[in-house]
Amino acid sequence: MMRIRGRIGDWPVDLTLELDAEDWAQLAQHVVATPTPSAAAAPGATADTGDALWQTALQLVRDAGQVEGPRLMTQLAALAGGEAAGKRLLVRLRHCEQIRMETGADAPIYHWQE
Repeated sequence: MMRIRGRIGDWPVDLTLELDAEDWAQLAQHVVATPTPSAAAAPGATADTGDALWQTALQLVRDAGQVEGPRLMTQLAALAGGEAAGKRLLVRLRHCEQIRMETGADAPIYHWQE
């Protein structure tokens, strides 16, 4: 679920969207991940840090074999230092050829593929 609040001119906007896993995947194809200003300005942050973070995210799924989306999101948010950065990793995992995502009864399930 996604909630959008703000204003269009003088009109207040409060919109709630409900998307299933397929809708999120389709939306993710159109989103370009850009670094946040705080991440770019962080002292000592380098491209190596991002690559190490990505490798650790892959290792989480590899070690688990399979993991439900909400649990994986919690782990990624903790790993990346925030929910937004965790979501970016989750979207990247969805499109990784080593990961297969299946729609579970309650949540998507991420599977490691050799």
